[in-house]
Amino acid sequence: MNTLQLVLAALCALEALWLVLLIVRDRLPGDRTFYGLVVLEAGLVAQLVLGVVRVFGPHAHVSVPTYLGYLFGALVILPIGFIWSLGERNRSGTGVLLVAVIALPALFLRLHNIWEMGHV
Repeated sequence: MNTLQLVLAALCALEALWLVLLIVRDRLPGDRTFYGLVVLEAGLVAQLVLGVVRVFGPHAHVSVPTYLGYLFGALVILPIGFIWSLGERNRSGTGVLLVAVIALPALFLRLHNIWEMGHV
């Protein structure tokens, strides 16, 4: 994984811990959660831009459609989870955000694997 993905994964871990704490305390996400998600989303936009630039360079046998699909998929997970959670203003909504945040590091790993498999 590249440095940006490691930083984003660490931010995901912090946000996930915060969301678990909110679920345990039966509290709704507030501004702190929202700002954390905004920071993550900004990082995902940066990852998308860097990933698109990357595929215009040497990429051997990397499946470009798959790679770009994972980049765009990672970008839309948080907004979808956030909108979904607005409809569930209880623990379930916070759980939806938690699932979205936890899914991102898995996508980072998959992006890394797709890129590395193309350079074997």
